[in-house]
Amino acid sequence: MSQINVAGRRAVQVSAMNDTNLIARYDGRVPRYTSYPTAPHFSPQVDAVAYGQWLEALPEGAALSLYLHVPFCDRLCLYCGCNTTVVLKEAPKRLYAAHLQREIALVAARLGRRARVTAIHWGGGTPTSLPGDCLTGIMAQLRALFDVAAEAEIAIEIDPTSVTPAILATLAEMGVNRASLGVQDFCPEVQEAIGRHQSYAQTWRCAQAMRGLGITSLNLDLIYGLPFQTAESVARTARQALALGAERIAVFGYAHVPWMKKHQSLIRDETLPDAAARFAQTGIIRQILVEEGGYVPVGLDHFALPGDAMAQAAREGVLHRSFQGYTTDAAPVLIGLGASAIGTLPRGYVQNASSVPAYNAAIARGEFAVARGVALNAEDVLRRGVIEAIMCDLAADIPPSLHDDAAGLARFVADGLVQWDGHRLEVTERGRPFVRNVAALFDAYLQPISGAPRHATAV
Repeated sequence: MSQINVAGRRAVQVSAMNDTNLIARYDGRVPRYTSYPTAPHFSPQVDAVAYGQWLEALPEGAALSLYLHVPFCDRLCLYCGCNTTVVLKEAPKRLYAAHLQREIALVAARLGRRARVTAIHWGGGTPTSLPGDCLTGIMAQLRALFDVAAEAEIAIEIDPTSVTPAILATLAEMGVNRASLGVQDFCPEVQEAIGRHQSYAQTWRCAQAMRGLGITSLNLDLIYGLPFQTAESVARTARQALALGAERIAVFGYAHVPWMKKHQSLIRDETLPDAAARFAQTGIIRQILVEEGGYVPVGLDHFALPGDAMAQAAREGVLHRSFQGYTTDAAPVLIGLGASAIGTLPRGYVQNASSVPAYNAAIARGEFAVARGVALNAEDVLRRGVIEAIMCDLAADIPPSLHDDAAGLARFVADGLVQWDGHRLEVTERGRPFVRNVAALFDAYLQPISGAPRHATAV
């Protein structure tokens, strides 16, 4: 064996050992920072009355982004951490859609004007589990009560196995221009373990159908850390995903939280890859997407083609982070509609009741269904800005009032994860997988957790 090959093997061994050491130090449980303060710190002190007042106080010209949550699926995927349930009968879906329309009317009435909307996102669950006429009726109502911009992004999450000609016609009538396809993994053994059978052929046909509707922007969701995944299997899935030609790909780590999502207890712990294997899997997917697919890394876990708006936003430092992950949506107000939906307003966050019966009951009474939230103070706003900058730009100017928190950067600097000059921090490429840990230094609410943990692992 040549000296070069021996040296190369030693370098790989040293790198793997270094990665193992980093994982051991940083693989704690930290938030995903899709908000600050994070959802575990929401409380019933923020209620429907407060929400109504916050809506009335919005500036006249404030643009809105709307999120509509549909908490229904036709099948239960065991890995899922979303607020959803399997409902096959049509009647409860129609009842829910009727209450969703009543909530929309309540919001519009409280605003007292036909507010401008620059983005609409349908999430779930599986939004297309609602009857088609319900979906188109809700979209028609939104356009009647709000000033939906001609260039507004109308996005929807899609289960590729559920798409039918009728659904395609519905999506066209809704004016959908962005679709997010759930892929997760194409390995049959993994799909069997998570209860989600979805062939590559089905997914390819769905992607082609979306293109046929004139949808010019496709997102794909991949997950690592699932049961029975290996380095080889995630590499195959990543290469198959490349062939679908999506503009954006999100790569999420599976969050195993059976104490919160009871159905996840059906996934046996011994089938899950350990922290080192998870770290290797995300590295392999990243390498394939960047080196073979030409994607640009965005933030922690997103990838976009160089010409896509998300890649451009990342280059220009105007990327944002919301409950849907990374986004180019710059609207200062997000209105959450539906059970469990979260809204973001200048004064704070609000979340609707998670259970559909509780949500329906509140809306039927003519009241907002807000169950909890948090009001922001000046320090929250300051820290939120720093945390969002770290998560989106991998860099942030740290104001003097937070320099005591920045003292914790020393170990990150020593490990080559961060550069820090006493005023500005920059996360290195080596530190990108640990960006949540860096952001957590500036989280004034994060405390050691007693009892069942509330956050997923960092790696």
